[in-house]
Amino acid sequence: MMPLLQKVYDFVDERIDLKTLEAKMMKEPIKGGSRWAYVFGSVLLFIFIMQAVTGVLLMFYYIPSADHAYASTQFIIHEVDYGWFILSYHFWGSSAMVVMVFAHMSQVFLWGAYKSPREMIWLVGLALFGIVMAFGFTGYLLPWDQRAYWATTVGVEIMDKTPVVGDFMARFLKGGPTPGQMTLSRFFVIHVMVLPGALMGLAGLHLFLFRSAGPAGPFRGTPEELKAKTDFFFPRQV
Repeated sequence: MMPLLQKVYDFVDERIDLKTLEAKMMKEPIKGGSRWAYVFGSVLLFIFIMQAVTGVLLMFYYIPSADHAYASTQFIIHEVDYGWFILSYHFWGSSAMVVMVFAHMSQVFLWGAYKSPREMIWLVGLALFGIVMAFGFTGYLLPWDQRAYWATTVGVEIMDKTPVVGDFMARFLKGGPTPGQMTLSRFFVIHVMVLPGALMGLAGLHLFLFRSAGPAGPFRGTPEELKAKTDFFFPRQV
């Protein structure tokens, strides 16, 4: 098996120069050495992947209908093998993602890693923060129980007070005078199609900008001290 894998690796490497790409990704120098403070971005990426996996598994059974959404959620919990675990993982994973976003942004802000030449990384990160919040808001309605219904009603009413665009946004999301089937359908489409696509695109841009600018390093220390403590991304930071 190993000789076959080696042949496949050599075949791909000959065409796209995998060894150079691997060296660039894994041997990236980290000023001041590896630190736990640098893990938040990677943790966020891991959580998003797990949210995507569990979300796809839930969609095999979930029905985005006002008549069947709650029943399908209960079916997942009580009838599907390990459905309760998958749903719980997805629910708590969303909370963990919000916590990690705040931790990541706080670390970047406090360490001044948003300053030149990394302003674009920070701005794209703010957009990603908004998408994560939108994920939580749209996903909260999908079980279609009393708590989800009234929480969404309050959220949309608050949105309605936004200057200029508030009325349009509220009417668009509700799809009628009160939350109903159109609301659920629109929240479902936004949650499983619009937001994932936007997040993947912006996350890719975020990583590209980060790789272009390089790590900012710790918030204190002379250039000589930071250079003396430099580690590589692999294996220390990984």
